[in-house]
Amino acid sequence: MAADIKVLFCVGLAVVLTGAGQSALIGKSHAAGKDDVVLQYVVNNSLREHPVLTKLRLRTLEDQRNVMMVAIEQAQFMANLVRLINATRAIEIGMYTGYNALSMALAMPDSGHVVACEIEETYVNIAKPFFKGAGVENRIDVRQEAAMKTLNELIAAGQTGTYDFVFIDADKSNYDGYYEKSMELVRKGGIIAIDNVLWSGKVVNPASDDATSRTLDALNKKLHKDQRIELSMLTIGDGLTLAFKR
Repeated sequence: MAADIKVLFCVGLAVVLTGAGQSALIGKSHAAGKDDVVLQYVVNNSLREHPVLTKLRLRTLEDQRNVMMVAIEQAQFMANLVRLINATRAIEIGMYTGYNALSMALAMPDSGHVVACEIEETYVNIAKPFFKGAGVENRIDVRQEAAMKTLNELIAAGQTGTYDFVFIDADKSNYDGYYEKSMELVRKGGIIAIDNVLWSGKVVNPASDDATSRTLDALNKKLHKDQRIELSMLTIGDGLTLAFKR
């Protein structure tokens, strides 16, 4: 048997293994994966993007921090999950320019409701005209304040156990807190999706001075043992964990 084994996993954040297990992470299709022919093939042959989503994506790519935008192939996957579980109520923790919030809202019926948490006014101002342009501005409730404050307000308002889907993609230092609040707010059978769980591979044996990687690694290990959920960690985008509340 040959000693040099090469394996290619053709999904979002693809991993190429060579020899003793060295890896190269490809990443999001609009960022680190933009020159990867396999990932671009996946996008070219599977993406079905609403025209307003296309316009918002192109506007977002003009922003110098556009690497923060959710991978478009990941957003479509999550929108299909929203459809699969017939979700009508969702929360997004970390909206950025609103691509994924808009994607989820478009996947819902007219009665759908997305609470979108974003603290930066610049990004809120970018997002809102696109929400209106897609005709779903009434489905998206943008909360421009600290996300933890919003989550606590929703709990205080008696909305525990009433949400179908939560997407966590904000400041990594608060991920554990966001997860616990989401567990309160999501219904049984609902989904909590957590972004950036692979953090460009830096969660593997994180350096002692890398607080973000260590925080994400700790959360990944916590979820692996959490008996309140069913669990899948996927190599799409920068790593996506799906926690299904039991």
